[in-house]
Amino acid sequence: MSNTAIIQQVYAAFESNDFGAVLELCDPECSITQDDALPWGGTFHGLDGAANFATGLGRTTESTVTIGALFEAGDRVIQFGQTRGTVLATGVRFDIPEVHVWTLHNGKIIAAEFYIESAAMLVALGSPA
Repeated sequence: MSNTAIIQQVYAAFESNDFGAVLELCDPECSITQDDALPWGGTFHGLDGAANFATGLGRTTESTVTIGALFEAGDRVIQFGQTRGTVLATGVRFDIPEVHVWTLHNGKIIAAEFYIESAAMLVALGSPA
């Protein structure tokens, strides 16, 4: 299976809220990174770290990703598009550009870097940008 096909499975699992399926595609030593300024941000290691990242994000927002493009670049799969959703605490809606950089090795995700327009997300969260 191509790296792109693996990442397409990840997005399908996100859509069906099947985080277990996402973890099955991850290497046990994977890392996840997102801007520290975000309440769920930071760097997370291993499957427990991935679960902690997902829990923090899920407690803060409900969102979906619309893929604008998905392509391979060596051992990476790049996805860019929009994340749209709602801040759970306030009901504030957001629609923010995002880029995900997935690194794979031997058919497993070893790293995921999530980039969004952090200033816009902080405004939606009610924090100063």
